[in-house]
Amino acid sequence: MLTTSSASTYALGDRQVGRLGYGSMQLAGPHVFGPPADRNAAIAVLREAVALGVTHLDTSDFYGPHITNQIIREALHPYPQELTIATKVGATRDASGAWLPAMTPEALTQAVHDNLKHLGLDVLEVVNLRSMLDVQRPVEGSLEPQLTALAELQQRGLIRHIGLSNVTAQQVEEGRALCRIVCVQNHYNLVHRTDDALIDALAREGIAYVPFFPLGGFSPLQSAALTEVAAQLQATRQQVALAWLLQRSPNVLVIPGTSSLAHLRENMAAATLKLDDAVLAVLEGIGRQ
Repeated sequence: MLTTSSASTYALGDRQVGRLGYGSMQLAGPHVFGPPADRNAAIAVLREAVALGVTHLDTSDFYGPHITNQIIREALHPYPQELTIATKVGATRDASGAWLPAMTPEALTQAVHDNLKHLGLDVLEVVNLRSMLDVQRPVEGSLEPQLTALAELQQRGLIRHIGLSNVTAQQVEEGRALCRIVCVQNHYNLVHRTDDALIDALAREGIAYVPFFPLGGFSPLQSAALTEVAAQLQATRQQVALAWLLQRSPNVLVIPGTSSLAHLRENMAAATLKLDDAVLAVLEGIGRQ
């Protein structure tokens, strides 16, 4: 059942953020490309997210491209003091919307300036380096040139904190030897459990883990067991999946995205859904299938 307890917080860089945040990817057009069908609806979703207590907003200037950040600025600028905006660099889009690497120091520098411009900021709170050594999944390979470039931008005062995305555990260790890493953003959810060991290792170091596609992304989570648990708890499957992530580890920061006010409110209610040991055992079995 849904209870009335509030979501906890965790450190993201030097700030405490609510562990249930908001991911802005779905505010762009189809396939995260071009403008949304209803810009005013996108603005309303962002404003409602903040009104509901979201203090961690995830974005990137390659969503659209540029569109999502421009909508965020229109909806929320000047930003509430308690709002932490995290963005990503490392990719770009071609005219057809394909995702392409943009990982040279020059491209990363331009991406940081683009994010600053379109968000209307003088400094970016968190910038995640999105590895594009492989577009679909983490693969080994040094990220030293890219992190060195971001560290230089940090020294110039354009970035406060650096994170990593689409990376392996070895790349996280390499990154931590080069600069302070405040978060890791990888593909992880109830079904996709590759990063179990990494989450636990980061928790021991006080580093946030931010799962992208927490609800399955373009292929929503499907499981008979998940459906049965949701019915038992009088909740939606999405709420159960988000609640499981929140109970997975205290360093997990969840950023579900939606362009629907109704879905936003459902997602935020997941922070009040508590899963007992019996339910957790059933859900754990889904990840082992």
